[in-house]
Amino acid sequence: MLELIDRFDFFAAVWMTVKLTAWAALGSLVLGTFVAVLRLSPVRVLQWAGSTYVTVFRNTPLTVIVVAANLVVWNQLGLEVAARTGTYLDDTNFRLAILALVAYHAAFVCEAIRSGVNTIPVGQAEAARSIGLTFGQNLRHIILPQAFRGAITPLGNVLIALTKNTTVVTAIGVAQVSHAMRRMIEFRSDVLFTVFGLVALTFIVLTLPMGMLTGWLSQRLAVKR
Repeated sequence: MLELIDRFDFFAAVWMTVKLTAWAALGSLVLGTFVAVLRLSPVRVLQWAGSTYVTVFRNTPLTVIVVAANLVVWNQLGLEVAARTGTYLDDTNFRLAILALVAYHAAFVCEAIRSGVNTIPVGQAEAARSIGLTFGQNLRHIILPQAFRGAITPLGNVLIALTKNTTVVTAIGVAQVSHAMRRMIEFRSDVLFTVFGLVALTFIVLTLPMGMLTGWLSQRLAVKR
């Protein structure tokens, strides 16, 4: 196993997976919160826009979104996301992978936040309006703080799914764990069980702490009724 890790630079692939997860998680949280606000808006057109986004991206395979980011956004539309240096292609694919992961998982973050909103008694929003708070103030001070606390478990599940879904970006050549696995299988097909075991163990190590932290936070920050 140590020979495989050293020969195929497996730790670099794991670090790439961690970077993809971190950046995509941050972007998904920001975009997903924005889409959730659209869906909660009293303006029907904004509600429709948020609902359409969720429906489209939640029901489109991630592989299609990843490939489209490369072939359509970059190749056809010519959107430059990296400086033309010696690592231009690698940087471009990395950032396009993050873009695709963010676009896809933001739809699930939105629904997780909406599930948190559903835990808030309707009377709180009505009380906020009765004292003159605007929609934005209501969201900022009343709704979203409690919604995030109520959505910790589903948000944690989205993060775990995101971590595992980073394997899909191997379709555009990003050298993360599944890309390394493919190279191992190609050149060392005699140790398939070891390769699969190494990759499975890697994702267990990455995702198990997330699940434990999510469980602890959900109990620690639960809204007391």
